[in-house]
Amino acid sequence: MQLARLTTTISAAVLAAVLVAHAQSKDPIVGTWTLNVAKSKYTPGPVPRSITTIYEAAGKGYKVTVKNDTGGGTVQYIYTTYLDGKDSKVTGNNPNADTIGVRRVDARTLEAISKRNGKVTVIQRNVLSSDGKTRTVTTTGTDVLGQKVNNVAVFERKES
Repeated sequence: MQLARLTTTISAAVLAAVLVAHAQSKDPIVGTWTLNVAKSKYTPGPVPRSITTIYEAAGKGYKVTVKNDTGGGTVQYIYTTYLDGKDSKVTGNNPNADTIGVRRVDARTLEAISKRNGKVTVIQRNVLSSDGKTRTVTTTGTDVLGQKVNNVAVFERKES
């Protein structure tokens, strides 16, 4: 009888662990996203040739890798956020940020605040569509060149 109870308890624990792992892997933000240039608007322009953003699960947050082909060079950077709003160090060549703080607004919305030398440059609001196939990023603020930024970038999930 005790062996049956022990087996049932172990089976339940294994099942719970599998369900938690499965739920975590179903995070709708996790994945590779590519810019739909035709649906995006950049002020000031021009619209980048391409942007690929990869979100990977990292504890309670994400490791984010961005590769942006501007037509005049490539901007590539990485940061890891725990969605607590605290500044995370950016590695790579992001001209507008040496830190980015990200917080979850709701199940489908993230807010990212980029800073350069402690000063806010741009704020991004990432909104995931209800079907999880599109992520719209609205960027406002002032870039490091002193230009006002008001961009709406539409990203589509890259199917793997």
